[in-house]
Amino acid sequence: MRIAPTLLSLSLFAALCSTGAQAEELTGTLKKIKDSGSITLGHRDSSIPFSYIADASGKPIGYSHDLQLKVVDALKKQLDMPNLEVKYNLVTSQTRIPLVQNGTVDLECGSTTNNAERGQQVDFSVGIFEVGTRLLSKKDSAYKDFADLKGKNVVTTAGTTSERLLKAMNADKQMGMNVISAKDHGEAFQMLETGRAVAFMMDDVLLAGEMAKAKKPTDWEVTGTPQSYEIYGCMVRKGDEAFKKVVDDAITATYKSGDINGIYNKWFEQPVPPKNLNLQFPMSDKLKALIANPTDKPAPDKQS
Repeated sequence: MRIAPTLLSLSLFAALCSTGAQAEELTGTLKKIKDSGSITLGHRDSSIPFSYIADASGKPIGYSHDLQLKVVDALKKQLDMPNLEVKYNLVTSQTRIPLVQNGTVDLECGSTTNNAERGQQVDFSVGIFEVGTRLLSKKDSAYKDFADLKGKNVVTTAGTTSERLLKAMNADKQMGMNVISAKDHGEAFQMLETGRAVAFMMDDVLLAGEMAKAKKPTDWEVTGTPQSYEIYGCMVRKGDEAFKKVVDDAITATYKSGDINGIYNKWFEQPVPPKNLNLQFPMSDKLKALIANPTDKPAPDKQS
């Protein structure tokens, strides 16, 4: 069957217009990725088991990183870029927001709490985890809850919500604590392990990760009344709705398919590098609810 030249020309014109429209639609981070042929992922070096470096390769691994790679797979399909190059950029608690804001990092998935203050600077994906802020201390010590810490050295990680909560508690309740702000979780636990602090305040699952790295994990325990419940999310640049949608859709699809269960089991209920220790951290009811009903909203304020 022959197609009339006019119809053929119209078909080709429509196809070209469609392709042009798709190209014009790309803005912000999606355009940056398409034009550069690469995406830059922000990662942590010691947030076990979310985002960390376990060997000399320098490449990140972890629960949050596996979700980042789900986003990369979605971008490869949506942008028709099967050879999309993945670049990595190390971030810390203090540099992660500025590096997303200034375009150095396109997507940061680690252990970053979604809260109202940060929401004025960046946008967050649907939540990827929910935690409580608690304490890590020696199992045989007298420091089991926050009221026990009056006048004591207490360590936390700089640039985190735990640091803010701990300093506010110290001032409001006049506890006389010496709050030590370590550069990262590894340094904070080292201060605890060497006796320079009696307790380490942080998100409960991160404390479990540090405990698993200890010389004698059974010497330590996660304890104390949660001072807040927090939802982790992946960070993207503020106002970049098109890119945020790709991120949200990729994470939500991972939830709906059930793939999230295998990812969770791999990092929280099986031995993980570098010491092949098991965190033995079953999925909480709060996380199950978050997976069933994804949201990009912060956790309700439940600070005591």
